Amino acid sequence: RGDPRSHSLTVVSCPIPLLPPKLIVEPVIMPSAAAVDPQSGYCAVTRTFHSLRAPIPLPPPSPPLSFPAFAFSLLPSPLPAHAAFLDAATGEAVPFPAFLGQVRALATALRAQLHISRGDVAFVLAPPSLHIPVLYFALMAVGAVVSPANPALTTGELAHLAALSKPSVAFAVSSAAGKLPPGLSAVLLDSPRFLSFLHGPGDALAMDAAVIYQSDPAAILYSSGTTGSAKAVVLTHRNLMTTRVLPGPAPPDEVLMLTVPLFHVYGFVFCLRPVMAAQTLVLHTARRFDTRAVLAAVGRFRVTRLALAPPALLAIVRAAEDDKSVAASAATLQVVLCGGAALSPELIRRFSHKFPHVFVSQGYGLTETTAGFCRSIGVEESRRIGSVGRLSPGAEAKIIDPGTGDALPPGVPGELWVRGPFVMEGYLGDKESTSEILDSEGWLRTGDVCLIDKDGFLSVVDRLKEIIKYKGYQVAPTELEDLLQTHPGIDEAAVVGYTDDQTGELPVAFVVGRSGSNLHEAHIKDFVAKQSRETSMLTRN
Repeated sequence: RGDPRSHSLTVVSCPIPLLPPKLIVEPVIMPSAAAVDPQSGYCAVTRTFHSLRAPIPLPPPSPPLSFPAFAFSLLPSPLPAHAAFLDAATGEAVPFPAFLGQVRALATALRAQLHISRGDVAFVLAPPSLHIPVLYFALMAVGAVVSPANPALTTGELAHLAALSKPSVAFAVSSAAGKLPPGLSAVLLDSPRFLSFLHGPGDALAMDAAVIYQSDPAAILYSSGTTGSAKAVVLTHRNLMTTRVLPGPAPPDEVLMLTVPLFHVYGFVFCLRPVMAAQTLVLHTARRFDTRAVLAAVGRFRVTRLALAPPALLAIVRAAEDDKSVAASAATLQVVLCGGAALSPELIRRFSHKFPHVFVSQGYGLTETTAGFCRSIGVEESRRIGSVGRLSPGAEAKIIDPGTGDALPPGVPGELWVRGPFVMEGYLGDKESTSEILDSEGWLRTGDVCLIDKDGFLSVVDRLKEIIKYKGYQVAPTELEDLLQTHPGIDEAAVVGYTDDQTGELPVAFVVGRSGSNLHEAHIKDFVAKQSRETSMLTRN
């Protein structure tokens, strides 16, 4: 698209080009077609599962190119006039031309006034707002590393995260700034100074001052890894480029609503992805998830896709079960995207009963894999209840026997290992933890027990280290959690193992009662016992 003279390295090196660089599809090295099962993607020779989806067009990895430059290169010319971002609470909209203008203006201010440059880590402590996507793109455009954290964390918890990422500057709302580590320079996102940055002049020379490589760090997010305390996950510009949606014509009225935190990898990636597809993103900016407010926004802004976490889906289902009129406000909704935690098959069935015109698309991924590398696409794949879909483009997977280390064939559960261009650079300043999860061949150990069936669909069984051993039997905590959440008086449940001399381990449940319910321990035990007699939940080791 555009003037072919723009397809040059001078444009590629500019953090935010006015015209797009040429994209080249990288060759994907795979075994011979005869060696790969066309139905499951499994290669019996290498004992590896391969994605069967069409590859995503990406630029060659060597030339300098930032993620914002790549994202903006995908936008049509002239820019679309519709909103890039919408605030669900206020209705305020930022059209694409205004969004790019604010990113350019802020990027210029970051360099000229705050002296932020390539490699500087910026700690971000704020709830969702229309300023956050602008800030994320502007920081990455100048080569800074975005490091968002949960503003609800305590002072001590934030100090620990800051010690991991070593930020040189922070961007925070005034209500959370007091929890920042002493001595860390802070810019208040709700101050007149910051607002002036968004509307200042954009200096192209200032923005073109640094060369940013695709292998440069773009973000530092926080994860506990497969187990243990928080770790600083380094994601590169190249990692973020791989989150591009599959190419193809998108409906002009496609609207996504995001209800998950923007500091979590789920929300972080979904905050960036719609820009690459020139789609509108509606941000849920309320402090708490309000079912009726969310569904009202779905109707008001004609939302077609709703991204949320399982507890939010449960709240929507219960609201629809209590009030038949609730589903009517979601007439435009076509897809619910769900990730971040396991989703029980029973909850999907309850949702589908109340919203028969909407299908649930599940995804699976980790902070260490730049969010999802496996997802269900379309109505047919979403009908595989209990599965999180098929491998995304460029993904390879192995199912490993934890006892022997052998790779397993389709249909057999084991620890999931994954490899692809979306895998993190590593844990910042922690080579030991990095080597424990990431081997020399690029395979990342997820710590999850999974299986891939004969059709290439992946199902998550449980966490490897959370399986409870009861009298020689394996008990999956997620199965008990799913069962408990079918109780009408329980909102949320978590199950862990407790060491016991006679049985090895006992499952212990922590439950959050639904407002107005009158829960008793004996009643919950009777409920589980009754259900357990009907459904066997123990599998012999």
